[in-house]
Amino acid sequence: MSETTTETLQYRFDGPDDAPILVLGPSLGTSWHMWDRQIPQLTQHWRVFRYDLPGHGGAPAHPATAIADLSDRLLATLDAVGVQRFGYAGCSIGGAIGADLALRHPQRVASLALVAASPRFGSADEFRQRGVVVRTNGLEPMARTAPERWFTPGFAAAQPAIVDWAVQMVRTTDPGCYIAACEALAAFDVRGELGRIGAPTLVLVGAEDRVTGPGDARVLVAGIPDARLALVPGASHLAPVEQPGAVTDLLLTHFSSAWQDTLAAIPAPAVTPQLSAPVLPVAEITAATPQPAPGPTGRPDPHERGMKMRREVLGDAHVDRVTAASDDFTEDFQELVTRYAWGEVWTREGLDRRTRSCVTLTALVASGHLESLAAHVRAALRNGLTPAEIKEVLMQTAVYCGVPAASAAFSVARTVIQEETSPRP
Repeated sequence: MSETTTETLQYRFDGPDDAPILVLGPSLGTSWHMWDRQIPQLTQHWRVFRYDLPGHGGAPAHPATAIADLSDRLLATLDAVGVQRFGYAGCSIGGAIGADLALRHPQRVASLALVAASPRFGSADEFRQRGVVVRTNGLEPMARTAPERWFTPGFAAAQPAIVDWAVQMVRTTDPGCYIAACEALAAFDVRGELGRIGAPTLVLVGAEDRVTGPGDARVLVAGIPDARLALVPGASHLAPVEQPGAVTDLLLTHFSSAWQDTLAAIPAPAVTPQLSAPVLPVAEITAATPQPAPGPTGRPDPHERGMKMRREVLGDAHVDRVTAASDDFTEDFQELVTRYAWGEVWTREGLDRRTRSCVTLTALVASGHLESLAAHVRAALRNGLTPAEIKEVLMQTAVYCGVPAASAAFSVARTVIQEETSPRP
């Protein structure tokens, strides 16, 4: 067990002190206990290091809003206990951390297993909307729906004690840290970098996973050189919990056969289960995004950072609709808005996004631009304002902008808030 700081993670060791290190990373909303059923066999061969995400499993609530931040905290924790090179298996967001480590610190990762993972988890809108739901309602909606996301219906019906355990794990997570992890997943996208992962990689997925399913697994296998695919029948998202025997056998096989490190070779278990044959790539790797060229003044063109900010604040769906509706007559105007409103003003450091949302809502009410108000109420929720805070902004506009304008704004805002804060199936 461990004590943590803002720069490290809560962790525990199991297994012989002199064995090679195998790191296990958890899924969002879980704790290191999701790997409990793998520990008896894995610790026969390795010293297993498990960690909790911030605010999960009773860990201190030090939110991290980027996968790279979580990876850096994990490395700082490993450095503190003298671990340099290790095997790594991570589930879901734990898999994202593993991919990030393999890309940014390849000398540290001897072998990699990505469980229920993806190079991009759903859409940014999906995870930011999940953050809005938690900020408004707490974690109860996420806790209630966790079993259907994590387990097959048959397993959930047959194992009520495990279902209750899963629900309690989510309920006891710190909401701010859960929201921050959602932000980290919203921004995570390594589709264009998979070809640089050099560690021997196993991609493991439950055959019935509806969160990051076999399609996501095949994208990983297609992009990572020589990666191998393992499809676990009768398992959904938390395959290590639902099919512990199959997952343990696959991990034993992968880490004992793929990691041949001269400094820390891992002994092979006596019985070696079979993996699938290597899967050949079936798609091209996405090219890396080119860096913006400096403008005439030597400054980078603000269009790229403006588009990034516009998508983060308004959401991909909204920006995609506006872009699709643009034509020869309006495209120059859209360029102007992206470059100057979003690339120059919204990216300034003088005000945070919450404050900019308050200012924007007030300005739209004052000017009567209700056609834009709905989008910016959604943006305000994504930027961290609660429904109660939006109500206070509109109450303030009633005094300074007029009761009729505020009344119309309340009507628009109420509809949007009901839509955005209701859990989606």
